Amino acid sequence: MASQSMPRFASMLQEAYLARGHQVQMWSPQARVYNWVPKGRLCKWAGYIDQYILFPLWVRKQLQRQVADTLYVFCDQAMGPWVPLVKDWPHVVHVHDLLALRSALGDVPENPTSPTGQIYQRYIRQGFKQAQHFISISKKTREDLHHFGQVLPVTSEVVYNGLNYPYTPMPAEEAARALQQANLPAPTLGMLLHVSGNHWYKNVPGVVRLYAHYARNQQNPLPLWLIGNIQGSKVQAALAEVPPQGKVLFFQGLDNRTLQAAYSLSRALLFPSLAEGFGWPIIEAQACGCPVITTDEAPMNEVGGPASRYLPRLASSDDPQAWAAHGATVLNALLTMDAAERQILRGQCCEWASRFNQDAAIEGYLCLYRQILGRDAAPPTP
Repeated sequence: MASQSMPRFASMLQEAYLARGHQVQMWSPQARVYNWVPKGRLCKWAGYIDQYILFPLWVRKQLQRQVADTLYVFCDQAMGPWVPLVKDWPHVVHVHDLLALRSALGDVPENPTSPTGQIYQRYIRQGFKQAQHFISISKKTREDLHHFGQVLPVTSEVVYNGLNYPYTPMPAEEAARALQQANLPAPTLGMLLHVSGNHWYKNVPGVVRLYAHYARNQQNPLPLWLIGNIQGSKVQAALAEVPPQGKVLFFQGLDNRTLQAAYSLSRALLFPSLAEGFGWPIIEAQACGCPVITTDEAPMNEVGGPASRYLPRLASSDDPQAWAAHGATVLNALLTMDAAERQILRGQCCEWASRFNQDAAIEGYLCLYRQILGRDAAPPTP
């Protein structure tokens, strides 16, 4: 599969658990039939054979060799079709977001799902509904799990994500050098940031329109940096609204240190998402002392906390220009704070972000794992 976020999450868990003395095995489907099929439309279906036919056969053989105190950890609820394989053994499912399922159920008009996609999401849900234990990354995700996932869990807990890189405020001179070393400009007065992929829910056109309204009222507006693989006709249409004095720059492939430098020099992160499972850039920016403007809905306001500034969610029925004009007003108020106020806000951002600690998250997972193993009896004989 093209996504790399879950393999990274799984590798992070494996590394952390091994460092704490636990025995860990990583099980995942291997590309077999997929490699036999020429590149094209059939590749996806060949991958499904690997994932949902051959891999379950392999898992059933492995189950016969496992010791009694083994816990089966699913790193994402999208792995639901495999849950029935171990539903009678101690297990837990990590839940990141239910956006694809919500879209398939028609709950997200901004992101319609094809008929085959709707079937696929229901297939995934039918699998993870059979699980007994869940760990969600936010209260909002847990609410969606119960409502849209239709689960009847024995346990369902929330453990917030921990930062997967030690983001901290970088001194201005050091941050400028880091950007220059990455062949990026280092604006003397800072810039505005948006960090995301090219997903519909990131509201990138809304970010650009908000910036356009801000720039129209400034003689020398700060530049807007769009970081990530950002493209599409809607983004291009929004860019046409940016006045001549405005400047929008696109960057991608930044490593963590370079991103830390960008956060540290930025005057604000613009992150008015339509939806999120968690919203990593919110706490990454705050950990670097960068103020955040995001959406006043969960989980964005759950993760953003009291140090963030909030905008209403841009609904499909709303006037996007009126929404952008309001957002520009909020941004301008943030940018015109005096130096003392800015310093206090930076401190509040760092303090809030400090609670999203990776070690605390890992210990939270392990505590719940132990409870599950203590609650569930030894597995039945295969």
